[in-house]
Amino acid sequence: QVQLVESGGGLVQPGGSLRLSCAASASIFSIYAMGWYRQAPGKQRELVAHISSGGSINYADSVKGRFTISRDNAKKTVYLQLNSLKPEDTAVYYCNTDQRAGRDSWGRGTQVTVSS
Repeated sequence: QVQLVESGGGLVQPGGSLRLSCAASASIFSIYAMGWYRQAPGKQRELVAHISSGGSINYADSVKGRFTISRDNAKKTVYLQLNSLKPEDTAVYYCNTDQRAGRDSWGRGTQVTVSS
C-alpha cells in the first residue's frame, strides 16, 4: 500500500510562492493518478489539482493560472507550485491517490498560511 508524505508548507505573504512536495513509497508510482487537496478551517476538503498517470492535468477554478501540478515518476514525487498566493489559500494541503481518497484515507498534510 502506498504511503505519502507531504512537505513544503509554511507561512508566506500574499502574492508569495511555495512549492509543495509529496513523496510516495510505492513499488510502481507511475500507475497512480494523484491529486492535491486542501482543507481550510471549518470547510470541507476540496480537490485543487489532479494529474493522471498519463499526465493529464485538471485544476479547480479557484487556482487556475496560479497553481501548477507536476510529477517526477523516477523520484516518486508529485509537486504543487503555488504562486500569487492569497489569504483564502490558507489551508492544510494533502496529496493522495485516487484510490486512497476514495477510501477517505489521508496523511498529515502540510500547512500553508498566507498572511501579512
